[in-house]
Amino acid sequence: MGIILAIIIFSFIVFFHELGHFLLAKKNGIDVEEFALGMGPSIYSREYKGTKYAVRLFPIGGFCAMGEDEEATDSPNNFNNKSVWARISVIAAGPIFNFILAFIFSVILIAMIGYDKPVLSGVEEGYPAAEAGMQAGDTIVKMGDKRVHIFREVSIYNQFHQGETVEVTYIHDGEKKTVTLTPKMDEELGYARLGIASSGYTKANPLTALQYGAYEVKYWISTTIESLKMLVTGQVGMDQMSGPVGIVDVVDDAYEQSRSYGVYVVLAQMLYIAILISANLGVMNLLPLPALDGGRLVFLFVEAIRRKRIPPEKEGYVHMIGIALLMVLMVFVMYNDIRRVFF
Repeated sequence: MGIILAIIIFSFIVFFHELGHFLLAKKNGIDVEEFALGMGPSIYSREYKGTKYAVRLFPIGGFCAMGEDEEATDSPNNFNNKSVWARISVIAAGPIFNFILAFIFSVILIAMIGYDKPVLSGVEEGYPAAEAGMQAGDTIVKMGDKRVHIFREVSIYNQFHQGETVEVTYIHDGEKKTVTLTPKMDEELGYARLGIASSGYTKANPLTALQYGAYEVKYWISTTIESLKMLVTGQVGMDQMSGPVGIVDVVDDAYEQSRSYGVYVVLAQMLYIAILISANLGVMNLLPLPALDGGRLVFLFVEAIRRKRIPPEKEGYVHMIGIALLMVLMVFVMYNDIRRVFF
């Protein structure tokens, strides 16, 4: 069941990404050769207003073919004949739609289960928070230079800055206070902690669902960026990266752990995972790497600045190298996933 759910979730997220490219291409009057649901051989197709709409055999994502990798033709509606800003909007639309989808899912999830305000239910004796005078009912508003809106932002900050001294700003009885805390090692857990506990989830109304839906997306975007920083600086090893096999394993575990609680809990778990993946995919696609949307945007912004397009064949070579490197990375990640899951 985990494989089926993972395919459904991942396929819909990729499809929504491609829908962003498609809608902005149509809005800018760009010829779209094909908009497909799935990959592989076509099992159904229909042409409408110059675009082939197809359903393909393998239900894995989809694609929007605009001829952006081809030489400009005489058609004024060819992707490469449009203004640089029109092309930028089309390429950027994919990742932006990932963030929009993550926001929609977040609003639904928060309407279902509520949101975790950064309010303390208590502090543990012998740990920094209690020693600094923090108490149950205090609301944390800042960790270091980062604004805090949900309790998980406090937890993830401590996770990414293990053992580091941090300046914590909080509200106590309506008064803003600031303390400096150094996490204390919990020998049993092998983890440095501040000694604080969350007050749990608060029921959401339509307005707070929208508000905290935005905070949820911000949280996952920030977490993804921090994880990438740790990867670049060597704080996290390449062997800890996860790909499709790892995603299937996570989805399967979540399903097995939640199915005994009923459909409602399973749905909440799947929405949580979908938010994570969609926000993650949006960030990853904006990285300025060849073959990704971010890499294409780099070329387009350079063109906008110098008012002259980089020769398509040179850009094509760069993206081709990027695709090859990405394929090597995918093989490496898949190998790690298989080793981690099955051995």
